Amino acid sequence: MNLMMRSRWWSFGFRSTIMLYFIVLIILPIIGIYTQSFKLGWGPFWDSITDPLAWKAVLLTIKLSVIATVSNMLLGTMIGWVLIRYRFPGRRLLNSLVDLPFALPTAVGGLMILLLLGPNSFVGGLADKLGFQIVFHEPAIIIAMVFVTFPFVIRAVQPLLEEMDKSEEEASYTLGASKSRTFFQVIFPSMLPGILSGSMLAFSRALAEFGAVVLVAGNIPGKTLIASVYIFGEIESDNTQGAAATSVLLLTLSFIILWVVNLVQTRRAGK
Repeated sequence: MNLMMRSRWWSFGFRSTIMLYFIVLIILPIIGIYTQSFKLGWGPFWDSITDPLAWKAVLLTIKLSVIATVSNMLLGTMIGWVLIRYRFPGRRLLNSLVDLPFALPTAVGGLMILLLLGPNSFVGGLADKLGFQIVFHEPAIIIAMVFVTFPFVIRAVQPLLEEMDKSEEEASYTLGASKSRTFFQVIFPSMLPGILSGSMLAFSRALAEFGAVVLVAGNIPGKTLIASVYIFGEIESDNTQGAAATSVLLLTLSFIILWVVNLVQTRRAGK
């Protein structure tokens, strides 16, 4: 009886600790952001989010995040396919390097892009001779976003490819279907939930990127100033309400994305 009571108390204490952790580190900060953004009323909140610089920063962030997400959707799907379906020397090393953006500080990633593609680099100098620039312009921001979100699609697609029943693929070939038709009608539908969920997570992550982008963006208002850097500037200018209002836009969009991801995964699990 005593052991049972101890087990119940231990289980209750464990659950309480987890809930306390969740409330203190996640729920309270989210409530704080929403409270801060609306503490002066709806009018100041609306003025903050309709400020031309804020609005342009948010729109630019969304546009570049979409481009980075589409790039990762294509690259991630192909890389995930190659790493699962093919055997070649160095495959394990490449597979382990996929997670490097998760382990590497994002500021280091931005510095790498700056050194490799900056004006003083070979690639940057060649691009300058051809009449366009990479660093301190939109291409550098997209590259930084692609770098930090690189693993999402790959890691979402790989388990689906591993779990795929190869008998369906073989049956398609037996019935005379071509490789392309088999891929799009048999393989791709099985990969699609992973592609979509990984892409949406990558998009949500790209929206909030700061460390890698701030070093390569140029931060020109209305041109290369993205939302996270704009928020940082507002905090430095002691405009916490304006920073919170812009943060609420990104946070709400991220909530919607996570809800859609959860819906996709729930439907997949229910099949």
